[in-house]
Amino acid sequence: MKQVIVLLLVVSVLFSCGSRKRKYKPSKPKQKTEHVNRKHSEKSEEINEDTPAESQVEVVPKAVSSTSEYIQLYAPIAVEEMKFYKIPASITLAQGILESGSGRGRLAAEANNHFGIKCHDWTGATIHHDDDADQECFRKYKDAKYSYRDHSLFLTERKRYSGLFLLDMDDYKGWAKGLRAAGYATDRKYPEKLISLIERYQLYTYDDEVTGNEPKRTKAPRPSHDVHFVEKGDTLYSISRRYNISVKELQELNRLQGTTISVGQELVVKS
Repeated sequence: MKQVIVLLLVVSVLFSCGSRKRKYKPSKPKQKTEHVNRKHSEKSEEINEDTPAESQVEVVPKAVSSTSEYIQLYAPIAVEEMKFYKIPASITLAQGILESGSGRGRLAAEANNHFGIKCHDWTGATIHHDDDADQECFRKYKDAKYSYRDHSLFLTERKRYSGLFLLDMDDYKGWAKGLRAAGYATDRKYPEKLISLIERYQLYTYDDEVTGNEPKRTKAPRPSHDVHFVEKGDTLYSISRRYNISVKELQELNRLQGTTISVGQELVVKS
């Protein structure tokens, strides 16, 4: 009988220990869920860092309904640029009107780029647009005034346009023809288009505002064959042959001390 009682006590103790072990067995930590959440958060940050620059720049273009409104909005900027960089405000405005479609073209409306300036060594925001080739890279600006400043720098920092700065600041006709001669545009009618815009909207008044000079438009215009705008490859000799005058006459007419000339420079070829 004693043996039976002892056996029952041993079984009872063993059963009790097994129950305690099962009852206090620790649960698995939820590290996997936390790890996944952390990974997801890191990935989101990486996506934000790699987002194209154009989506990170807030572009606030001005809505323009007409060319006259465009002139009202941007003439003050063109005048300031003329004061700093000696580029006729009339020319800058005419180029802006022509190249941006009076501020309504895609590059102007979505990127504040009024002069079609491409990326080149640009490190800022960009936009891609079909031009000479498909989906070319163009600069994107937070404000259009930075587009106007880049236009000024583009002309002043490139040697091929240096001859333009020998012209009078209010000589918009000379600038229009000189830009084409220096290779700014391939359109043969580019000068005529600029001049037409300047005269139609009287943009030359903004040049007068800066110079305070008597407008050149009141003077009798010289015939187109009286002047020549220096193009790439021109020399005084080749120009003299073209207009049937001597090199010495060219030098005297233009008060040149030597034979050095610049692309875009205006030369009188007939007295």
